[in-house]
Amino acid sequence: MISKAGKTKFQIDLRRHLRENYVNENLTHLICEIAEASKYIIHSISTGDLGVAGTSNLYGEQQLALDVLADRILRKRLEHSRVVANMMSEEMDEIIPVSPDCDGKYSVAFDPLDGSSLVDVNLAVGTIVSIFEGCDLLQPGRRQVAAVYILYGPRTTLVYSVGKGVHEFGMNMLREYTLLKENLTLQPQGNLYSPGGQRNLYTPGVEGFVSKLEGRGVKLRYSGGFVPDINQILLKGQGIFIYPHLQGHPLGKLRLLFELSPMAFLIEQAGGAASDGHRPILDLQPKQIHERSPVFIGCKDDVAMAEDFIRRLENDQGSELEVDVKS
Repeated sequence: MISKAGKTKFQIDLRRHLRENYVNENLTHLICEIAEASKYIIHSISTGDLGVAGTSNLYGEQQLALDVLADRILRKRLEHSRVVANMMSEEMDEIIPVSPDCDGKYSVAFDPLDGSSLVDVNLAVGTIVSIFEGCDLLQPGRRQVAAVYILYGPRTTLVYSVGKGVHEFGMNMLREYTLLKENLTLQPQGNLYSPGGQRNLYTPGVEGFVSKLEGRGVKLRYSGGFVPDINQILLKGQGIFIYPHLQGHPLGKLRLLFELSPMAFLIEQAGGAASDGHRPILDLQPKQIHERSPVFIGCKDDVAMAEDFIRRLENDQGSELEVDVKS
């Protein structure tokens, strides 16, 4: 593929791609600062201490040293970017004000090292970032102006969208991000699924949906990491990830602002869908910083099928509907 400037896509770096897509200067600078921070995070993963930091996050989960370090790296980069008004980390319990001036600035929510417990067994992890204009972070995800994730795996890759498609970049030997694929797209239906949560705690609708997928011959592909599993779906162009509501745990596990909203933005931009089982993730209005939600995210037809099973098997009170994997 040849770009407008006559160079192959492998020679187009991230900053140039943003400019060629007419992304404004401040947002371009912000996304490039996030990319720059990731270079220090991958270095820390490769060389850093895998021991425990001796602190806990808001949920009482023991923080790995890398969690703390990745959080510090990203926060420092954002603080000094001069284009951030407020920021919020999954590892913190409050919004961090950066600038009282909101004009031309952005508010950023991020998970600095999603899946950090997988590092010590050498599985892929990632950084997830959600970007809003102005000072307000408690907005529905549909108002995002950009979403980014970085995957630290056998290769380090960055995927972003500013509402003009979804694009993948790879870190080269010079630690520069260069374009790999433009306009990633999802098929309407997939042949793989990534199911989170305990199967014995699935509700009737979720169990019916998963049984339907299995009856269709869909393959189970689950790493235990949200970023690598979503990346697999995007790069293969098919599949669905679920971390549903469970018996006794109606809100699921994943956080709306730090994880679900940015990934839903990217998946929708690729032609897919993301739902809590009833409505689009991007339409949910967060009421608090660390709000959680169930999620069904991936190919549009598969997400619609999940909603249908939940509606038929869980919402029709008094009905004696049975799970029919052939219907």
